[in-house]
Amino acid sequence: MKILLKNLGPGLLFASMAIGTSHLVLSTKAGAQYGWVMVIPIVLANVLKYPFFEFGVRYTHVTQKSLIQGYLNLGKGYLWTYAVVTLVSTFTILAALYVVTAGLLINLFQISGIGVGIVSLGLFVFISALLIIGRYKFLEDSLKVVISILFLALLITTVLVLYKGSAEPVKNFQRPEIFNEIGILFLISLVGWMPTAVEASGWVSMWSIEKLKASKQKPTLKEALGEFNLGYFLTALLAIFFMIIGCMTLYGTGTELSGNAVTFADQVVNLFTAHIGNWAYLIIAIGAFATMFSTCMTAHDAVSRVSLDVLGKLLPKSKAFSKKSSFAITVLVLAFINWIVISAFSANMGNLVALATFVSFVMAPIIGWMNLKTVMGHDIAKNFRPSKGLRVLTYLGILFLSAFALYYCWLIW
Repeated sequence: MKILLKNLGPGLLFASMAIGTSHLVLSTKAGAQYGWVMVIPIVLANVLKYPFFEFGVRYTHVTQKSLIQGYLNLGKGYLWTYAVVTLVSTFTILAALYVVTAGLLINLFQISGIGVGIVSLGLFVFISALLIIGRYKFLEDSLKVVISILFLALLITTVLVLYKGSAEPVKNFQRPEIFNEIGILFLISLVGWMPTAVEASGWVSMWSIEKLKASKQKPTLKEALGEFNLGYFLTALLAIFFMIIGCMTLYGTGTELSGNAVTFADQVVNLFTAHIGNWAYLIIAIGAFATMFSTCMTAHDAVSRVSLDVLGKLLPKSKAFSKKSSFAITVLVLAFINWIVISAFSANMGNLVALATFVSFVMAPIIGWMNLKTVMGHDIAKNFRPSKGLRVLTYLGILFLSAFALYYCWLIW
């Protein structure tokens, strides 16, 4: 256990990154609208997607190379495929996360007279400075504190809502239909972003590289996977916590939930405190904000590292991407670009996020298959390759994601 705690890193960062809108908004809404039955798709998504993220840790630990290098080893077409997904994420995901976090900060702590754009700029500046000055070591150490606060706040809230009991249902309440068009679309969103998008496997790989660089004594593959598994389990557990909170406080009450992530998060926090008591507002508000702040910080770090690695592989003759200052420059460039996106396209943010969602859903089974090919390649010895059971789970996951992607495309067109 002591070794496991010492090796905390990529799994912890994965948990921090994953518990953003997929948990705070989608998991809570799942419980609020459909009740306890939604534990099934949440658990199913976490189980069937597990191999794709595990392979990022496995490949990097065994080869000492990033998953992006693994794609290049398969062929440049594989790298370009991942590069396209990364490009879409670069111009959409960070902007969306920062907007939600800024709006949540304004609403939760009653900040008046300042717009979302200015608060977003403040967050970009603050988080960029933390990443540039502290780099990976600070990110890892600070998130141990943030995740501890978040987990404690959510655990207390979950216990309190269970102790308080279910909210009083309205008369003649009828369980909403899951298998109609609205229900299926919600299921697709929930499963597609639970625990997070599959392309984040490349992010986990980059964090694993940094962890290996920072480690005086290289952990064994078993220790590295044990650390990641702990983070992954924590991610799934927190998703269930959010679902329970939504179910116990909102299910059956007939409450109209906003489709806007910021408004919804603020609405949920206020509904929680109404159910538990106003004294709990600070605990719940801190938990909600810690959720989104940690997601912004880890996503910003990950997209910067992955963008840098992809560009370095696509343009191998350029030495600009291997300099020490290149990470700081990339962090600042991404902050500037995404702030421009927020300022110029805030009215169309929903369309930009829809584009990112479409690309993530459609590419998920392809990236999952690419990850399997990398860990079954010649640069990994047979004794380090995934077991037969894990490979079977991978194929089931690919089929599962393919079915959702095809159905999603059919609904859109």
